[in-house]
Amino acid sequence: MKSDKLKPALLLGPLVLFLGLAYLVPFLGVMQWSVTLPEPGFSQYGKAVTDPLIQSVFFRTFRICLIVTVCAVTAAYAIAYVWVRGTPAQRLVTELCILIPFWISVLTRAFGWVALLSNRGLINTWLQAAGIISEPLTMVRNEFGVVLGMAHFLIPFAVFPIASAMRSLDERVFLAARGMGASRLRIFWSIFVPMTLPGILGAGLMVFVFALGFFITPAILGGGRSVMIAELIYLRLFQSPDWGLGAAISVILMLIVGALLILMLRLVRPNKMLG
Repeated sequence: MKSDKLKPALLLGPLVLFLGLAYLVPFLGVMQWSVTLPEPGFSQYGKAVTDPLIQSVFFRTFRICLIVTVCAVTAAYAIAYVWVRGTPAQRLVTELCILIPFWISVLTRAFGWVALLSNRGLINTWLQAAGIISEPLTMVRNEFGVVLGMAHFLIPFAVFPIASAMRSLDERVFLAARGMGASRLRIFWSIFVPMTLPGILGAGLMVFVFALGFFITPAILGGGRSVMIAELIYLRLFQSPDWGLGAAISVILMLIVGALLILMLRLVRPNKMLG
């Protein structure tokens, strides 16, 4: 019996060791920088909290991440609905549309959006050729391009928890609602959406957490005009260099992400909100 109890621990041991060496040890080093550079103390944390520039970057990051979350989850809900409840042909096409983006790197996608949205990109070229606009629209090097690129990347991640929540629904509930005379629209808004709320919340928190750490997409599509917190950390560590302040910002960001992950785990426990 003891050997059976020890097997899971032995199997998980190498994984825990790897995670500790790959993530925990470097993070402890970053924490050490935050309280030792340029001099011992917590002055860097005070600066990170009170500096107007850093506060504006945090505010911009949270605003962009919130907009991205709403856009990505809304699009993912529609995609997941077709994937779960569509015809076999619709499900196949939707599944391909979900999986194919995972085969394309984030860098390739970002430059693809630049090719589409820049002043001389395909969209502006087509609109000008059609006579719809006289001057190119500014769609990159601003928050619009950042939001579009981030939402495009994160939509597939939001689809899975929403689709999982949709697949767990009891069809007898909808049959009973139809038997009571409820319309399809009423069933959707009054029954279907509330019952999939755990998946929506889980997808929203997942997208928001992922978006907080985005670097490549905002750097390319924002063009330095919509700096987010990950890019600010990079600038402080490699451009300034101000390692202590960059490390303090990193620790604060990690604490925020950790708190959100704990919240996500509590919200998406099976049957917590459905039971």
